[in-house]
Amino acid sequence: MANLPSYDFADLIKADHDAEFLLTCFAEVLHELGEADLAGYLGLPTTTPTNAQITPERAIQAASLSFQLLNMVEENAAAQQRRLRESAEGFNAEVGLWGNTLQSLSQAGFSAEQIAAALGQIQVEPVLTAHPTEAKRATMLEHYRRLYLLLVKRENPIWTPLEQQALRNEIKVELERLWRTGEIFLAKPDVADELRNIIHYLRHVFPASLATLDLRLQQAWQLQGFESSLLAQTAQLPHVQFGTWVGGDRDGHPLVTAAVTRFALQELRRNALDVLHEQLVQLVIKLSLSDRLQPPPSALLAALDSTAAALGQRGQIALARNPEEPWRQSINLIIARLPEAGQPRQPWHYRTSNEVVADLQFLAEQLNAVGAQRLALNDLQPVIRSVQSLGFHSAVLDIRQNSKFHDLAIEQLLQAAGFSDYHFSSWPEAQRLELMNRELQSARPFAHPNFELGNEASAVRDCYRVLADEIAQHGTAGLGSLIISMTRSLSDLLAVYLLAREAGLLQVTAAGLACVLPVVPLFETIEDLEISPDILDAFLAHPVSQASRSLRQTSVQQVMVGYSDSNKDGGILASLWSLYRAQGTLAAVGAKHNVRVRFFHGRGGTISRGAGPTHRFLNALPAAALAGDLRMTEQGETIAQKYANQITAVYNLELMVAGVTEATLLGSQRDQTPHSLAPTMDALTAYSRQRYESLIQTPGFIQFFGQATPIDVIEQGKIGSRPARRTGQRTLGDLRAIPWVFSWSQARFFLSGWYGVGSGLAWLAEQHPDQFDQLKAAAFEWYPLKYLLTNVSTSLLSADLATMQAYSQLVEDSAVREPIMAAIEAEFKQTQHQLELIFGGSLAERRPRIYRMLQGRQARLSQLHQQQINLLHTWRSLPSEQVPEREQLLTQLLLTVNAIASGLRTTG
Repeated sequence: MANLPSYDFADLIKADHDAEFLLTCFAEVLHELGEADLAGYLGLPTTTPTNAQITPERAIQAASLSFQLLNMVEENAAAQQRRLRESAEGFNAEVGLWGNTLQSLSQAGFSAEQIAAALGQIQVEPVLTAHPTEAKRATMLEHYRRLYLLLVKRENPIWTPLEQQALRNEIKVELERLWRTGEIFLAKPDVADELRNIIHYLRHVFPASLATLDLRLQQAWQLQGFESSLLAQTAQLPHVQFGTWVGGDRDGHPLVTAAVTRFALQELRRNALDVLHEQLVQLVIKLSLSDRLQPPPSALLAALDSTAAALGQRGQIALARNPEEPWRQSINLIIARLPEAGQPRQPWHYRTSNEVVADLQFLAEQLNAVGAQRLALNDLQPVIRSVQSLGFHSAVLDIRQNSKFHDLAIEQLLQAAGFSDYHFSSWPEAQRLELMNRELQSARPFAHPNFELGNEASAVRDCYRVLADEIAQHGTAGLGSLIISMTRSLSDLLAVYLLAREAGLLQVTAAGLACVLPVVPLFETIEDLEISPDILDAFLAHPVSQASRSLRQTSVQQVMVGYSDSNKDGGILASLWSLYRAQGTLAAVGAKHNVRVRFFHGRGGTISRGAGPTHRFLNALPAAALAGDLRMTEQGETIAQKYANQITAVYNLELMVAGVTEATLLGSQRDQTPHSLAPTMDALTAYSRQRYESLIQTPGFIQFFGQATPIDVIEQGKIGSRPARRTGQRTLGDLRAIPWVFSWSQARFFLSGWYGVGSGLAWLAEQHPDQFDQLKAAAFEWYPLKYLLTNVSTSLLSADLATMQAYSQLVEDSAVREPIMAAIEAEFKQTQHQLELIFGGSLAERRPRIYRMLQGRQARLSQLHQQQINLLHTWRSLPSEQVPEREQLLTQLLLTVNAIASGLRTTG
């Protein structure tokens, strides 16, 4: 290839080698099980590939499993290659990680003291959601995790031939287990199932990953030649905490009831206390220091006496367990004071996790006092950091609901209170605000606590009562925010305060009524993003908002921005640029009120829903929008891809924390005036959006989408507890962004990841050639533009025109099919052409890694696509009364959905 960039393909070569080994093992398993004819579907060069159509369910499963194995070896090969590169080129070789970040900051003129001061202010909070994009069952995920660990184990070069043979057999055992396990969900998982999956990461992955993350920072710090004492205290390290929506996100999800939220809070607390108890037990085992070998400090002995005395018999039992070992006795006393999940709090229990941290830090000081600094650093600090991260709650639980749902709830409250005009949803904004401003002068609720309300009002009141109970028992540490999706006015935010009044979540303060939990707007559509600064300005100025911030002793206002709906509405260019513009303006609005805006990024797992390389995403944010603080959703299959295995989990957490540090500090040096290309981007966005909207508003487009993609299959899948549509209406507006993106990806359109970009660029080149040349020159220098174009090129490479055309033949009406498909094909070619002009070469040349990955899978993917098309045609043609036949075909269709998703490494 001409002009091929210098890329290191060693990891891909290793992945090919490992894939051949793993697939050979799988082929042997199939032979030994008497299913040798299926080995041809694995893509092995040593097996005879079948040219026949894939028809048996087992053949589809074989192809799907082969893609999963390929994904696994690529993940492992990438991790091993990072290790090799670090060993050969140094700790700073990998872009985005601590070594490279500290070097970049040092070269940019930052001193060790300046970097250390910033590190203690860095906050990163991944928020784990249960968005229905994880197509693999939890059982399968567990099997894959075990197989991955065997693959890592195989990297050790010291195994003897017999040990290698035994390891190979272990791998075949896991492959047979996978082969014999049903791949698709037989029933929709409930919220409890999704919560168990999230808790797996909070229990088995993140605590150990955080310790490794700290270690890598400290190692990079020392290798950079910085003074280690600057990071000696845990307060000087970045803060990583976790959030979740599982059990709290009730937007269009009627199964998330008050009881479910209560259960989620209980289980998250139980997990945190279990994790802490296990860590403390391990500390008891480790801290076996004898008072005969090192005289204990008097402060330690005094603390033991006073604490044991306060605990009475429990304290004496703790001391008697390890006589002459005061450090162990101290941990025993901490264990004795731990709360018990699900049990009433006792006077001797810790009230907050901060009290545990204080006792552990005191114990670390007592180790330091006898010269055992190494033990304090290696044994105690990881536990302290884990408690600071997980607390007594594992992850903070956000509560999200749609503004329309709140409107209905208020209507029912007004009706219960005897208002003659209670049609709140149809009131103009001025009338809504007049009611709210008047009512928020009083703590009196609308309804008597036992009054039976309508469905929506009861649901909100019951949920908020659960939150009030949680606060009364455990405080606010385990609770996140009250998030309002589809925030479109100030009244949408004030409505939450009015509803909170019904459950006792408001307090009377000197400044007026105030809410103990933060109220957070979620701006999702492009129109909402455009009006968001005015809404935030009015909200920050409102007395209840100001009193609530004062009550919580904070000058921070969280604002959530959504990447999915804006993309679905206007395409990728309009979405990303509108988000960029809005965040900069919202940050300025906050500054006007002396409030720092903390942005919560609602990113999905695909480019059309905001995904992209972490360090590039962070660098592409407006500098004022980051400010050392990142809150970001991790959704569906992205959670397993990033965090299922600890090596990969540490890598992805490090990318986030190091990336936030670097982007924040380097951003502080950048000129904050708008980029000279900003007006060009405004014009380009407007034209691109118009072209995208003209497509989705074309007569018959909904029919085209419904027939040219497997949306009807995906809506019947059971990969998440949440419905695919918010209200069940058969409209594009009601369809969630996840099934929208999932459907287009299955048919290889990836439509909202590129449509409108090519025609926009062509218009700019024709109408404003000077501006086009400026844009072209800045394409690899200005981060927001670079991030956009890189993501569009990835979407184009993932799309496949021949496959699109094949799926379009499923559209029965040629008068609908032909003009829409012609527009899509023309825009696809135009976008490809314009990007190649900007990149200075073909996409295959400029993005060789992703091109090579997809080309290696294309033959098997083409088979699966054709099989899905055939099955869709047959399934849709069957009469509805032929239930058994339709169910059998649906199962096969769902298997093809899983297989294609595995091959493309993406769902929705």
